Amino acid sequence: MTDTAPQYTPADDLSLALSLAGNADLISLERFRSVDLVVTTKPDRTPVTDADQAVERSIRTGIEAARPHDSILGEEYGTQGSGSRQWIIDPIDGTANFLRGVPIWGTLISLAVDGVPVVGVVSAPALGRRWYAATGLGAWGMAHGEEPERLRVSGVTELADASLSYNSLQGWDGEGRIDDVIALSRAVWRSRAIGDMWSYMLLAEGALDIVGEFDLQPYDMAALIPIIEEAGGRFTSVDGQPGPWSGSALATNGVLHETVLAALHSR
Repeated sequence: MTDTAPQYTPADDLSLALSLAGNADLISLERFRSVDLVVTTKPDRTPVTDADQAVERSIRTGIEAARPHDSILGEEYGTQGSGSRQWIIDPIDGTANFLRGVPIWGTLISLAVDGVPVVGVVSAPALGRRWYAATGLGAWGMAHGEEPERLRVSGVTELADASLSYNSLQGWDGEGRIDDVIALSRAVWRSRAIGDMWSYMLLAEGALDIVGEFDLQPYDMAALIPIIEEAGGRFTSVDGQPGPWSGSALATNGVLHETVLAALHSR
């Protein structure tokens, strides 16, 4: 008898991701602003806490039990397994905020099929917010204790009316693109560095129109993509490549995307 993997619908996978996020929130919130939080430095000089590790272990355990045929890519424990279905995990996106007591951080869980993210959950328990989507099922956001609401990007059509989050000037400067983002900031109505996953969720809600940054890994981006796309937006790298695999992100309301790409490559 051939051991074949079961078939799951997008709704099945989204339900699992939401359940995993619920468990993750219990772990991360208990450790947020804890006086005995353990913080170490990884080889790439980024911080990691015992909460990051505990959350990822919880999510991995849940995936292994519910989807034993699927592979996993996580920030803290790397790649496990192989195949066309891969769960991509950032246990705490915004670790620097987490360890400083800033509430802008969240757990990111995605499922990619053949490299394309098709399920995304972003859960930010310190903000009391969660956002989620699966291909064909729409994008949804909810505050703690409230009913989910359908997400939709803005209808802004002109750069001069757009709101931009560039997230980190250091990231643009490190790529030699500081002049590009400054020029873009001069072309838009308003620019801010909101940072981490929240800026992308504000875009999906229609509160921002453009978000871009460098120095990213697939687990920083994968969960964002289905939410933004199902809300009507577009997500590529800063150079226009699709997916979370090119080290940078440019998300827009869709209407502005080509205009922003051209503006960033006009020099």
